[in-house]
Amino acid sequence: MGTNTNYIIVLVTTPNKMEAEKIAQSLLTEKLIACANIINPVISFFHWSGKVERAEECLVVMKSRLDLFGELAERLKGLHSYEVPEVLALPIVEGSKAYLEWMDQALK
Repeated sequence: MGTNTNYIIVLVTTPNKMEAEKIAQSLLTEKLIACANIINPVISFFHWSGKVERAEECLVVMKSRLDLFGELAERLKGLHSYEVPEVLALPIVEGSKAYLEWMDQALK
C-alpha cells in the first residue's frame, strides 16, 4: 500500500465549462496532465471577503505526477480567471498498473 505516491489528482474549480475546457486542453497539450474530467455543475460554498458565498462552478479533476505539480500550478495561475483559484493535489496511493503506465506515457 502507498507505493505509487508520485501520482496525484489535482482539483480545480472554474466559473464555467468554457474555462474548464480551456484549462484542460492547455494542460493536456503541455503534457502536465494525463487526463481531465469536468464535473458540471457543482455548487460551492466558501468564505470570501468576510461572508459565506455560494457559486455554481465546474470541477476539473486532473491526473498528473507530483514532480509536475509546481509547473502545473504555475500554468494554472495564468490560465485561471479567479484571484485565488482552488488548486489542490491529492495523492494517489494505488492504481491499476496499466493505467499508471498509460499516465507515464501521456505526461512529460
